[in-house]
This record gives sequence, structure tokens and C-alpha cells, in this order.
Amino acid sequence: MASQGAPKITVKLTANFEHNLADIEQFLLEADVPNAFDLLLDELTGTVIPNLERFPDMGRSFLERPVRSVEVSRGLDELQGKLHDIGDNAELREYILNHYVLLYARLNETVHLLSVRHHRQLSFDLDQIWN
Repeated sequence: MASQGAPKITVKLTANFEHNLADIEQFLLEADVPNAFDLLLDELTGTVIPNLERFPDMGRSFLERPVRSVEVSRGLDELQGKLHDIGDNAELREYILNHYVLLYARLNETVHLLSVRHHRQLSFDLDQIWN
């Protein structure tokens, strides 16, 4: 439980996160489940953001993922350099939310929502490839 004197964490949406939300809305409209977008917004505002304000470290560390290739290793090194440039305490975390994956950065008392994707947006469209 957070202590009474702990500073309140501020959660901010980045322009990229807002763009991702628009992409998800279009994706869900095309999938003929328009009410799913409203449910996502309700969950973000009613659960995810309040939880991040209280428990900003609830997502797993993105940089602690297993490294299985040279390309991933280089990418993580570059990413760690960029995080260090914005602050010594900057952390990159990911949070799995039902059908969505959120990526966020924590810098001191601020959480920046960087990206959100529906899990089906992360997969290959095999039907499209073979048609």
C-alpha cells in the first residue's frame, strides 16, 4: 500500500498514445465491435490510470525481457541510452490489459503513456499474405 506521504503520480498521454487510440478505434470499427473502444476508454480512465497513479511500477520492466538476437541487444542498448538522456531514473515498462499491450515510461513522479496496441494488431495478417 502506498504511504500517506508519497507524492501523487501524474499520468500523461503522449501524442503517439493518442494516435494509437485512433488506430485502435478504426481497427475495432472494421472488426465490427465499435462498443469495444468505449470499453477500452472506460478501463483506461476508470482502472488503468488510477492504478498507475497509485502503483506506477505495476507493469513489468520492458528492458528485462530476454535478449535473443544481436538486433534486439543493439536496440535495447540504444533505448537505454535514450532513457538515460531523459533522466537517470527513467524506466520503460509494459502492462498487459485484457486484449491490449500498453508501453509507458516512468520518470520520477510522472508516467508517460507511450503506446497502446490491441493484441491482434501485433500479429501477421496471414490471409492477406496468401490472397
